[in-house]
This record gives sequence, C-alpha cells and structure tokens, in this order.
Amino acid sequence: MHVCDATMFYSARSGGIRRYLQEKRRWLQARPGYRHSLVLPRLAAGAAECAIEVPSVPLPFSQGYRLPLMRESAVRALAELRPHVIEAGDPYQFAWAALDAGQRLGVPVVGFYHSDVPRLFGRVGGAQVERLAESYLRRLYSRFDLVMAPSACMTERLRELGLEHVVRQPLGVDTRLFRPRPARNRKLWRGRLDAGDEDRLLLFVGRFAHEKNLPVLQAMMDRLGPGYLLVLVGNGTPPAAREDTRVVPYIAEPARLASLIAACDLFVHAGDQETFGIAPLEAMACGLPVVAARAGGLAETVDAQVGRAVPVDVPPADNPEPLAAAMADAVRELFDYGLQPLRSAARKRAESYDWERILPDIVGRYAALAGTPALPQ
Repeated sequence: MHVCDATMFYSARSGGIRRYLQEKRRWLQARPGYRHSLVLPRLAAGAAECAIEVPSVPLPFSQGYRLPLMRESAVRALAELRPHVIEAGDPYQFAWAALDAGQRLGVPVVGFYHSDVPRLFGRVGGAQVERLAESYLRRLYSRFDLVMAPSACMTERLRELGLEHVVRQPLGVDTRLFRPRPARNRKLWRGRLDAGDEDRLLLFVGRFAHEKNLPVLQAMMDRLGPGYLLVLVGNGTPPAAREDTRVVPYIAEPARLASLIAACDLFVHAGDQETFGIAPLEAMACGLPVVAARAGGLAETVDAQVGRAVPVDVPPADNPEPLAAAMADAVRELFDYGLQPLRSAARKRAESYDWERILPDIVGRYAALAGTPALPQ
C-alpha cells in the first residue's frame, strides 16, 4: 500500500506534525509491502529522497512555512505518485489539491485536523471571522472520505460543524528515544545552561508563537521567584532576556532534544489552542510531570496523575495573570508533593501513546478506506 502525505506544515524547524510524518515514514519503510511519499512546498532537512517539492512562496510570520504557488502543481505531483491513499495535513491549498488528485485517481483522501483553525483566526479577527472559518472547514472537510482529529475535543468540534465522518486519532511518541536518563545527563545540561545545582528546571518546547502564551510563563516565573529556572526551546522570536530564563534555539536532532528534556524537572505549557500536544507527551516519556492549561488536547493527556491541568478561567491573551498565578501554585504544589511518583506515572502515560501502538491504527484506517488488507505488523 502506497500512502502519500501532503502538507504545508513541514519545514526545517517545524515540530509535532513533522515528527508525526517522520515516524509514519519510518514505520512504513520498515515493513515490506508499504511505501510512503511526501509532497511538500519545499524540501526541508530530513524530508528524505521520496519527497516531491512543488513551487511555493513563504508564508509571512509563519516561521518557515510556505504555500504552494499553484494548486495544480500539487495536484500533478500527487497524481504522478499514484498512491492508494492521500492524507492532507493542512486545510489550505494542499487539502484542495489532495481532493482534486484523489478524484483524478479514484483513491480515498484523508484529512488530518492538526490546527484549530476557527479559534486561531477568531483570536485575531473576532467572532465573525471565527464563524467564517467554521463555514470554510465545513465546506472543505465534507468532501473528504475521512477526517482524523487528534483529541476528543477536536473531534467533537468538527462534529458540531455537521461533519459525520470524523474519528479521534491520537498522535504518539517514541518512548525508546524519549526516556529517562542517568544523573550524569542532568549534570551535563545544568553546566550548559549555567544552572545551579539546586535550581528547579522548568521546560517549554515549542514555537515561540502567540498562541503558546509565553507571557503566561514569564508571569509565572515572576510569582515563583528565586530557585526556579525556565528553559525555553524552540524557534521564532524569543521573549526578552531574563535572569531566570534560558533560551535554547530549535533542536533538530530528536536524540539531543530528548537528552535535554530528561535533564529538566517539570514541563510547563500555557497554550490554550493545542489540538493534541506532542511535546508534553515527549516530556512525560522522559519522566517529567507536566503543568499545563486545561484546554484543547492538553486536557486529555495531562491530569493529577501526571502533573496538573490548570483551569483557564480568563483567556490568557486578554490577561495572563490568572493562569500564571494558578500555574505557579501548581508548580510549587508538585515540588512540595514530590516528583518521583509523578515521574513514574508520566512515563507510563506516555507508553500508552507509543508510536508502535498508534501507527498500526492509522494504517488500518488507510487499508479500510482503500479496500486493501492491512499487512502483518
């Protein structure tokens, strides 16, 4: 079975979606009878030889994403590959190109809802723009054979738009790579970060983007005071320099990222628009408890067993202080309680999302649509 993915959400410095596609490609390539291809707006580092590039232009303020210059070029690229199933990983030009190619080839087309588009646009343009985005999604995704959403809340949101062929399909984590490390790893990274032996290291990994609500984390640090160090890993424009914060540029090598994660004490995430959240799951796999906003997909993976899910009573974009105060209280509470029981539970939670459990489900969905028997795992 030949599976082809098309998406604009793949660049040299992109995060969770790129990780998903790389893991899927690795899984398929390791098994006879499967083939995987990518159609992208620009070949990114690590895209591999099977990727086809289509003419594109940079998307302003997107930190490396690009848009196809012409829809037809993406359609032709997909049609020439002749896959058995096409998956569109964004709701823009590639989604429409995937539908056109699917119709041309007579093959099923799957959409993966990675981004909460109405909320994203509504945050900037208000309620009317949010409603327009909902109408657009309804028109687009009603044409797909199947739409996968990574969390129950996103699945429900799409069904509220009147879409019926929607299924919850979580993403995953490589628990062999992302795992707890020995004490010497912690000591090594503390030296690199210029952190004291007693400093409590709080970690965030992700894009330095508006929807990640980094001002909440800064306000949280103001409340925590001395003895805590915030480590921010990602790409984009970082927050202003602070004595209690270390900024680490985007880490492309998963093994190096896993090593850094395992050296920290706690993962923190104030984003309220996550459709899933691979980074917190990778942190849990490394044995880190998580303190996160109880919103979107994070509310389904983070709870009192593995950390704290903090209620979002006031939109953080309007006022970061309420969420910051609640997260600071949660951080103190976890350190007072003791992290070790949470570390074990976090690791166990992540193991239930291992890619070796998740990807067979995804490929099984492809096989059912294509009328092709799923091959032995």
